Amino acid sequence: MRTHILLAALAAASLVATPARAQDDRAQVLATVQRLFDGMQRGDTALMRSAFLPGAKLFGIRTRQNGQVVVQQITEQQFAEFRAGDTRGEWLERAFDPEVRIDGTMATVWAAYDFRLGGQFSHCGTDAVQLLKTPDGWRIVSIADTFQRTGCPERAAP
Repeated sequence: MRTHILLAALAAASLVATPARAQDDRAQVLATVQRLFDGMQRGDTALMRSAFLPGAKLFGIRTRQNGQVVVQQITEQQFAEFRAGDTRGEWLERAFDPEVRIDGTMATVWAAYDFRLGGQFSHCGTDAVQLLKTPDGWRIVSIADTFQRTGCPERAAP
């Protein structure tokens, strides 16, 4: 009887702790994505790379002016190198209404975004970010995004 009461108490405690733990994981997942955006904005490639698991990949589908659809794939290192060499101005990416799904050590963030280059609107789309929880915290393992220059929602400038 005593064992059943103890087990019931432990089960109840774990149910109470789960929402708080989930909220903490959600905040940490979003903080990892924001760390990437902050690094991009500052041109701080060390900060950018700290958000990624080494070897992470970024994917995007772009339509060229001639209508050709191209799938772009780069590593997190290539992305950081590209940012380091880009002298066109500050990068500012903002995510809106992120949907976060977490299952244990795996998370997905799905969010609309807009991107400004040198203070001017560039494009918008959707980011799909995959993360894994490592001993060092949540790290991005892949990002896929859409890209459009027209039909973007009106959003206030930062």
